[in-house]
Amino acid sequence: MIIDSHVHINDDAFIGNPDKYIKDAEASNVCVFLCIGSNLKTSQQAVEIADKYPNVWAAVGVHPSDVKSMGPNDFALIDEMFKNPKVIAVGEVGLDYFWDKDKKAQEEQVEWFHKFIDLANKHNVPIIIHSRDAINATYEILRDHPVKKAGIIHCYSAGKDYVKRYVELGYYFGIGGTVTFKNALSVKEAVEAIPIDRLLLETDAPYLAPTPHRGEQNHSKYIPLIINEIARLKGIDNKVIEDKTTENFEKLFSVKHS
Repeated sequence: MIIDSHVHINDDAFIGNPDKYIKDAEASNVCVFLCIGSNLKTSQQAVEIADKYPNVWAAVGVHPSDVKSMGPNDFALIDEMFKNPKVIAVGEVGLDYFWDKDKKAQEEQVEWFHKFIDLANKHNVPIIIHSRDAINATYEILRDHPVKKAGIIHCYSAGKDYVKRYVELGYYFGIGGTVTFKNALSVKEAVEAIPIDRLLLETDAPYLAPTPHRGEQNHSKYIPLIINEIARLKGIDNKVIEDKTTENFEKLFSVKHS
């Protein structure tokens, strides 16, 4: 059994027919999904999908590039979602200095990042971290403002230098389609350095489809392609990757799947 630890089944590309999405993924042995929110609407949709399907969980939060558009009640409404037992994480939240170059916008991202860390600690759940062009700032915040249950550095691409630092903080690393890109050398080096007990599989579908589907709409059914490359880089059998990443997910989120 394979788990997709970061997927947007709530995206407009899939929201009209989640049944088909899940069935197509299950045909590739991808049988469990963590559906990720990126604003109030998609967080609500993630919870609705998780409620409908026993093999879907939900994470709720606001993408760092979207915090400037939050309404006055959005944070409180996201907080309320944790009354639902299918909501098992805060995310995706964090820092994105690639899209937001303005200093004031970056400071606002930091303020909200702290609030979402407090939310994760309030509900004793892990956090799903988006970090783009901000890996050191992200690390320093997580070091100085710890998340009790740690979480996942989503779409990790910072190379091997920060692997040990994040491992020491208790974090896991979400590895997706970028690891299959020919020139993604920093991701490949990171995968070689990441301990297998800190690896998680993800797609970020509909984004970042792996080779040979790069540039197309991504899908959880493509995770075996990601596993192939991780197994090659680490010199480990594919089945070991499947089993260990499933075990890692279940340990991090305190869930169990048969």
